[in-house]
Amino acid sequence: MEESSAREGVRPPYLPGADAGAPATGRVPEQVRGDRPQDMAAVRGEHTHSEPPAPRVVRHSVRGQILQALRAALVDGELTPGQVYSAPALGARFGVSATPVREAMQQLATEGAVEVVPNRGFRVSERGPRELAELAEVRVLIEVPVMLRLARTVPAERWSALRPLADATVTAAAVGDRASYAESDRAFHRAVLALAGNEQLVAVADELHRRSQWPLVAGPATRRADLLADAAEHTALLDALTAQDLAVVQALVREHFTGAEG
Repeated sequence: MEESSAREGVRPPYLPGADAGAPATGRVPEQVRGDRPQDMAAVRGEHTHSEPPAPRVVRHSVRGQILQALRAALVDGELTPGQVYSAPALGARFGVSATPVREAMQQLATEGAVEVVPNRGFRVSERGPRELAELAEVRVLIEVPVMLRLARTVPAERWSALRPLADATVTAAAVGDRASYAESDRAFHRAVLALAGNEQLVAVADELHRRSQWPLVAGPATRRADLLADAAEHTALLDALTAQDLAVVQALVREHFTGAEG
């Protein structure tokens, strides 16, 4: 069943890692789907004569790829807030069955990114500025005290090791790749918070961070200049953490969370 409210001609969500300048095909990458008939059979979980079937491994791989692609499409706004998308229609775009798409969408439903519409599919959640402000407030309450403690206790060389992660956000921002920026942004924040040695803290903060990256209803598209400004704050934060400048750390983190990408 085709999605009942999706727009005609919408470019299908792409899979991360694809050439951003190439036409979007909505297909699973070659390393997952394969070019040979037996590769395609393996993706479908069918028995092949050349090797034993491994349906669980392949299915998990495809589901993970689809989930990653759907998350990127949410950040990029390719899945429109308020629109309903069916698993079979999205599966056709990706060149896979509806099953891994449905499983990935169920995961997104548990995260609050979409909601289940019985007998139709999944509606992309509609978010307003108030929800974004509430997420920012909670993140400040959690992360500011942790970062202030880390600034007092973590040696400078540990912060230097995080420079490549901060640089990765700058690289993604420079080309305006919102999906890649979202991933590198969260990777940086996870690495900082991981120094606190609390896995539960990292997991909770990362989930709040992910939710803060979904686009607002009728909100303006994130500009490359906004991404660059946000990425620059990562570098400035590392400088302040290294210098143990607590006042600057607190100000930067609060300001960072009010930005478009947080």
